[in-house]
Amino acid sequence: MLGICRGRRKFLAASLTVLCIPAITWLYLFAGSFEDGKPVSLSPLESQPHSPRYAAAGQRERESLEVRVREVEEENRALRRQLSLAQGRAPAHRRGNHNKTYSMEEGTGDSENLRAGIVAGNSSECGQQPVVEKCETIHVAIVCAGYNASRDVVTLVKSVLFHRRNPLHFHLIADSIAEQILATLFQTWIVSEVSWIPNKHYSGIYGLMKLVLTKTLPANLERVIVLDTDITFATDIAELWAVFHKFKGQQVLGLVENQSDWYLGNLWKNHRPWPALGRGYNTGVILLLLDKLRKMKWEQMWRLTAERELMGMLSTSLADQDIFNAVIKQNPFLVYQLPCFWNVQLSDHTRSEQCYRDVSDLKLQKQLSELDEDDLCYEFRRERFTVHRTHLYFLHYEYEPASDNTDVTLVAQLSMDRLQMLEAICKHWEGPISLALYLSDAEAQQFLRYAQGSEVLMSRHNVAYHIVYKEGQFYPVNLLRNVAMKHVGTPYMFLSDIDFLPMYGLYEYLRKSVIQLDLASTKKAMIVPAFETLRYRLSFPKSKAELLSMLDMGTLFTFRYHVWTKGHAPTNFAKWRTATTPYRVEWEADFEPYVVVRRDCPEYDRRFVGFGWNKVAHIMELDAQEYEFIVLPNAYMIHMPHAPSFDITKFRSNKQYRICLKTLKEEFQQDMSRRYGFAALKYLTAENNS
Repeated sequence: MLGICRGRRKFLAASLTVLCIPAITWLYLFAGSFEDGKPVSLSPLESQPHSPRYAAAGQRERESLEVRVREVEEENRALRRQLSLAQGRAPAHRRGNHNKTYSMEEGTGDSENLRAGIVAGNSSECGQQPVVEKCETIHVAIVCAGYNASRDVVTLVKSVLFHRRNPLHFHLIADSIAEQILATLFQTWIVSEVSWIPNKHYSGIYGLMKLVLTKTLPANLERVIVLDTDITFATDIAELWAVFHKFKGQQVLGLVENQSDWYLGNLWKNHRPWPALGRGYNTGVILLLLDKLRKMKWEQMWRLTAERELMGMLSTSLADQDIFNAVIKQNPFLVYQLPCFWNVQLSDHTRSEQCYRDVSDLKLQKQLSELDEDDLCYEFRRERFTVHRTHLYFLHYEYEPASDNTDVTLVAQLSMDRLQMLEAICKHWEGPISLALYLSDAEAQQFLRYAQGSEVLMSRHNVAYHIVYKEGQFYPVNLLRNVAMKHVGTPYMFLSDIDFLPMYGLYEYLRKSVIQLDLASTKKAMIVPAFETLRYRLSFPKSKAELLSMLDMGTLFTFRYHVWTKGHAPTNFAKWRTATTPYRVEWEADFEPYVVVRRDCPEYDRRFVGFGWNKVAHIMELDAQEYEFIVLPNAYMIHMPHAPSFDITKFRSNKQYRICLKTLKEEFQQDMSRRYGFAALKYLTAENNS
């Protein structure tokens, strides 16, 4: 009842206000002819009532008065319309009696409009309409150069994609390293419509690339959000894109104030920063109105400022950020200050504790796939076509192959439970290594911390780590091998496994054998004999003689002699004991040696996942392509003990797993027959006889 009375009193007050407006207006116009309670005196000429000038002035005054009366009447009608609308909605408000709260973003240049918008919003049952249209494309520019930035940008892109609702167009300004990494990443991430546009004009100045985006980005692009690679989004990027509508006048840059005292120059004694407006602005997040920047000759503006300041400063401390701030110092009207929560800076001297913001209205996008429940081996077959997100060169990689074209790269794959082998392999093999790691996103970060904490791994820049992210229930062993093989930069590769330690000096021995056996012009696969130990602590043999002694004492064994003899029996270990020169062996069923081949050898067949037949099928393919198998007399590798893998446990305990593996073998052999014709019949015969 109290609410109804209040509503009626408000309606009565508003009605009286509307009715009083004409009277107040006439009173105002009448009073305007007086000054201090007396009529305003006219000039002598104007005071003559019958003079032409007096008549003309009176006519003008009457016309002006009529115009103002019409304006007031129009305002009066508008107020009546608003009042009637408010009266029609009043019952609904009284029934609900709800108070709506609208948050107001802090920022410069639009506070009056924003307040007006809030008042209007409170009088409506509908919420505020989104500023960004549903299908409007949001343009984001990112400068990404090198291995570390390529790793950081993944988190940035994932956070933007996670919260976004609008179409996105990423403009990535990358060097050759980042281009190779990101091209594979986006292709395997199934990000649609990726195209690479070469641009050599600005190569080498990636720290200043944000300054030249007006020329680097397409000429028809009017606005863009520029992000550092170490940014992580916690909300829909469309909210930031909407801030462009708040720019006024000559505002062309949207920036967050720097959240440290760097530009105040008081962090330490004799600290002399570049000039800045107050605490300056941080360029981790920038809104650029490109069309206006081009019109005001932005490039000339920042170049002149930089040249002037460099005469005294000699160099920049914070790259493009110093130059942006120097320009803003001279031209403060260019900047629209973004609310601090759009760029919470977590640096050594940060003072951003007041800028944290709660996240709400999150949307998770799911993609469902249809499964053929009638095919019991469907999960195996689909692995052949599954696209795994892949991040090449997860850590810094730098290596130039030897100029004599004999260089060899060790190739292997691993999961998280085999990380402990990395340091040992690096100590045994001084040459380049290409590794494919099968990890989840969380495990990738664990691996990063592990590697950065290892002096051995950090001292090696010729080890390429390629992350293949987990997808599905099986370990895609052959996909991992293919990823590692594809990115070998040397003419030859040693196809090994992560559980093997190569003999000391094997790298140089293989390079000499490449020349000796003329691998460059012949199809040969050099076999490195494999042995194993059951001891976790092994005094590694430093020569073939020492290995033979340990073999005789039972410290070492030929690899899998007691479990899978056929896998390495064709190597002919009896002959190897006394051999001094390389010797040829023939392919036999289930043969799976570790070989050194040219980089152009066939890939592994992806249908084989987990445990079983993954290497056997590859060696069969090499034989079908008429490779010669040559055993090296003074080379060896030793398998180190470890707990059984999850896949071998499934193979041993799951009957359906073994049935599906047998089915895949038969399908592979049928494919071999189609590809190689009559020559492939021997594989069917050998399989039937084994």
